[in-house]
Amino acid sequence: MEKVRIHVYISGYVQGVFFRSNTKDMAERFNLTGWVKNLPDGRVEVMAEGEKDKIEEFIRFLKRGPSFSRVEDVEIKIEKFSDEFDGFSIIH
Repeated sequence: MEKVRIHVYISGYVQGVFFRSNTKDMAERFNLTGWVKNLPDGRVEVMAEGEKDKIEEFIRFLKRGPSFSRVEDVEIKIEKFSDEFDGFSIIH
């Protein structure tokens, strides 16, 4: 199975709506590794690695977001898989 890495920026109403915790839960469900964090400009940044089909499902979640969020834009960069993360964490 091909493994990939994504670097994602999500904008809209995405802070203060449990976006990070829901993202962590979904990443763990899909056996992905990486991290999620809030940015000072109101966006959420995500770095994730895993099997390509699971990453694709994860991207669908990021485009939708948790129920209280309102995702307006998602920028996705595909990067080289590095296998550098042990799990998926929330960065504060």
